[in-house]
Amino acid sequence: MARRIHLQPHLSVDDLERRYRAAKEPNERSWWQILWLLSQGHTAVQIAAVTGYSAYWIGQLAKRYNTEGPASRHKRRHTTSHRTPPTVPPALQEELRQAVAAAAARHEHWTGREAAAWIGARLGHPVSHPLGWRYLVRAKHRLQVPRPRHVLATAEQQAACKKDPSPPKGGRHRLPAGAGRAVGNGGDR
Repeated sequence: MARRIHLQPHLSVDDLERRYRAAKEPNERSWWQILWLLSQGHTAVQIAAVTGYSAYWIGQLAKRYNTEGPASRHKRRHTTSHRTPPTVPPALQEELRQAVAAAAARHEHWTGREAAAWIGARLGHPVSHPLGWRYLVRAKHRLQVPRPRHVLATAEQQAACKKDPSPPKGGRHRLPAGAGRAVGNGGDR
């Protein structure tokens, strides 16, 4: 004969049934149904046959309800994150964003190496250069400098270096003899 699971009297049988009937989420509804059936004296094996949950999981639900009470009945899927926390806390990211903006106002350009050194000094341990660059990108750092100009060339010299838009004499441009593609069976490679 299967052991019966006993529930702590956090809620009455009628309250458990009311919560089971009022639940909107499918998972939450099933959990309240399981607790309601347990409170009526059914075994985990009997409830497993009705609900489709395993007897082990029914025991886990009852255990959580006994320790945490009715507040334990919410979906934990949205409250837990399997991501690692960010290396640089949000407050430090904001400080980095302000430091980069101040450097940009002085016409200084930060690299990933400089950002990594700055972050490493604040965190107290070394930070890789690619990680420094990633946080620069997150800080929306863009190199905002005008295109370089050759300051030593005069306007006439610059115009002389530009391509002549007129076509070459003799019509189509032709390659000198022997400068084209080699013709053969391809074995010369």
